[in-house]
Amino acid sequence: MCSIAVTGTGFPAGVGVEEGADVEWQVPEETAVAFEYNGRSHAVMMATPADLEDFALGFSLAEEIVGAAADIEKTAVRETPLGFVVNMTVDPLRLLRGSLRSRSMEGRSGCGLCGVDSLVHAVREPRKITATLEVEPAAVAAAFRALPDHQPMNRANRSVHAAAWCAPDGAIRMAREDVGRHNALDKLIGAIARSGADPATGFVVMTSRCSFELVQKTAAVGIPLLATISAPTALALELARTAGLTLGALSRRDGIILFR
Repeated sequence: MCSIAVTGTGFPAGVGVEEGADVEWQVPEETAVAFEYNGRSHAVMMATPADLEDFALGFSLAEEIVGAAADIEKTAVRETPLGFVVNMTVDPLRLLRGSLRSRSMEGRSGCGLCGVDSLVHAVREPRKITATLEVEPAAVAAAFRALPDHQPMNRANRSVHAAAWCAPDGAIRMAREDVGRHNALDKLIGAIARSGADPATGFVVMTSRCSFELVQKTAAVGIPLLATISAPTALALELARTAGLTLGALSRRDGIILFR
């Protein structure tokens, strides 16, 4: 479950808990996860320590370090006193040019840019979406309604994000969770790739806001539609239109809005 139990006291009276009573909560784990390529350290992310092989593969694809899942020949995960290390063995000729740019600091769970050492690398040109996928707003709404059933970790701690890959009719095919929204999407991308499925045959819904980094990651693997619970930023929308990626948002007033 990747949660730990903690006990708190001192609740005020009148909130359904006896004043001063002990209450046990489940809180999510957050730990350092280092990614290595051929033994060389590239990035350290703060993440929920679950689905780490999915995480490593998805990060590698979404950040365009490799172009295909098969480019990673071997993945080894080891636990250390300070966190986890995931080492990926890759034929150097398979590494995309400039993909292993240096990072000067860790990637925090809430940030997709931490450690990027140059403004040139901050906003990269998104890949063009070549596939078309017909998805109705009702299908996106159905996916959002079904999403809580695919969030076992969040049911326990109410503190993690989820990313789910869905069929065109809104049926959820797979989902991944993490304290970081970028990490949840990376894990989902890795899970799709490891399954051998074509990411272009479905769309993604997420329990987070839509920032440009999520657009870059989604476009990098050819997923044609990304829907989140809030509207996209202006930059996210601009990059999505450049890539030919449809964005969706869940509006309490207007229902599902698709930005094409």
